[in-house]
Amino acid sequence: QVQLVESGVGLVQAGGSLRLSCAAFGRTFSSYAMGWFRQAPGKEREFVAVINWSGAGTYYAASVKGRFTISRDNAKNTVYLQMNSLKPEDTAVYYCAASGSYSSSPSQYNYWGQGTQVTVSS
Repeated sequence: QVQLVESGVGLVQAGGSLRLSCAAFGRTFSSYAMGWFRQAPGKEREFVAVINWSGAGTYYAASVKGRFTISRDNAKNTVYLQMNSLKPEDTAVYYCAASGSYSSSPSQYNYWGQGTQVTVSS
């Protein structure tokens, strides 16, 4: 069992930056790929970014590539999402999740955090 706790609730202006953190508790964090997903009101949950167990592999949704960076610190059992050049359309609840597979599909993720709100004003 893995418990995930996100932090970094934020209200920022368009063009600003915000860093989300996700702390993991429980089983071996370093054995999991970690992903970030988001869900805007009235929309389905969508993939944002994934990082493999070692941190050497990352993959991003086209909508955030070049603006967001996912990273992890296995010594601290924490994964991060650095978000730069934020746009109003980035407004959503952001979730971190853990998976045994390096995947962009939500169905491959076994453990989810509670979500944290990010609001970008225009």
